[in-house]
Parts: sequence; structure tokens; C-alpha cells
Amino acid sequence: MKSYRIELPAVKQDAEDLPVRLERFAARYRKVLDAGHIVCLTDNALGKIAFQGHELIEYLDLPVPQGKVMVHLNTFHTLKELHEIVDACARLGVADLLVVSGDGSSRQSRLEPEDIHAAGAVTVTSVELLVYLRKVYGSAFRYGVAFNPYEPPEHEMEKLGRKLAAGAEFIITQPVLSPSPAIDALRRTSPVPLHLEAWMSPNIGLLTQCIGIEPPVQGAFDPMATLRDLERAYPETEIYLALLDFKNQFPQLTPSGDPT
Repeated sequence: MKSYRIELPAVKQDAEDLPVRLERFAARYRKVLDAGHIVCLTDNALGKIAFQGHELIEYLDLPVPQGKVMVHLNTFHTLKELHEIVDACARLGVADLLVVSGDGSSRQSRLEPEDIHAAGAVTVTSVELLVYLRKVYGSAFRYGVAFNPYEPPEHEMEKLGRKLAAGAEFIITQPVLSPSPAIDALRRTSPVPLHLEAWMSPNIGLLTQCIGIEPPVQGAFDPMATLRDLERAYPETEIYLALLDFKNQFPQLTPSGDPT
């Protein structure tokens, strides 16, 4: 059975209906696992302060089956916070960390090069953070990195090369809206597994905020049609689902892994 990586946005700390939000998060978390998929927990997405994945797992007493939970980790933390997060993930048995530079805000601290002994670095990016995690935690996790197909190819491939040299073991793209020669080429040349992100929200304007450019979409955006296209073009490639509609879209993810 093919499984999806399904993103669960973390509960915001200032949510007015916090008990309801927490209950909904726990129900969705268990639903994803019960269906055989992989839970992916975000780290202050778009710079909005939220509970960390490990905090939600521990507070809600949620299970962490082997290989079934991935936690995002970005650079907008103090060194103390970073170790609290990663130590908790190791203790809980989280298998995968997706290491990204992240989106910050004025309310958040950010790692400085001297914090992680990144000599010569001006700022801490996912590359420096990955080098540090590898040095301190070794092979306690499988480390993933992001790839942005909307950046100039030579620039993004150079960054990807540095991420791979730092020890990246898998790649997850920014949302892919259709099969493309660029993705075909990356699949052929990547020395590590490549996972494609499918944008499951019909709100294509929100995607603009995430990737920083106007996405190449003509007319109304149909997330399920896009997912079908990606599945047909890349049947052996794992798909990461962002902003999945649990009421209407989740039931369409059939046991065979093919959208109905």
C-alpha cells in the first residue's frame, strides 16, 4: 500500500478555541496513522507561533509508530529551544527531521552562526543547521531538506548540492502544480529519495505567500485533479500533502494510494 506524507499544521498558541483545536488535531493525527500514512508536523509555519510537534504529542499522549512521524525544524529558535525540540524528538522516537531555513517573525529568536560553531557563515541556513545536527545527533534521525523548483535552476541546484554534502537523506519539493522537465531531471539525478509536495488547498493565493512568487496556474485551481496528474506522471514517487481537507479530500485517498 502506498502511503502519503500528510502535513498537520500545529495548533497556534493564541487560538481562542484551544481545547477544540487540540481535540481536532489529535483526531486528525490518529486518523492519518490509522490509515497507514505518515504524520508531518510543521514548525511555526509562515512565522506564526504555534505549539511544537513534540509538545502536542506529549500533551495529547499521541503515539509515535516507527517511521510514521516527521517533524519540521527551522532556524528560528534559540540554541536551548533547538536542543529541547530535537532531544524530545529523539526521546519520543521521531524518525525524520525536515531541516529548513524557515519563515521568521520579529517575535522569534534566530540561531546565530556562533551558536552552532558555523565559522564563516553570515547567517544560519538549513545547510549550517544540518551540519550541526549531524555533528551532535549523528544518525539518530533521517534528515530531509527542501527544494524550490521556482528558483533559478542553477541557484537552487547549487544550494541542493550543499545540502546533500551536509548529509541530507531525502528531498521534499515546494508544491508542484504539474509534471515538468525540471522535476523529471531532478528525479533522474537525485542521489537520495525525492518526494513531491502537492498543494491541496483551492486557495492558490495562499501558495503565493509560501513560495514568494505568483504560481503558474491558469483559471480555477483543482487540488484533487493536480494530485491525480502527479500520481499518473510519477507513480513511484512519494507525495507530501499540504493543507489537506480532512472532510472532503481525505476520504478520497483510497487504500491503493490512488485518488478516486
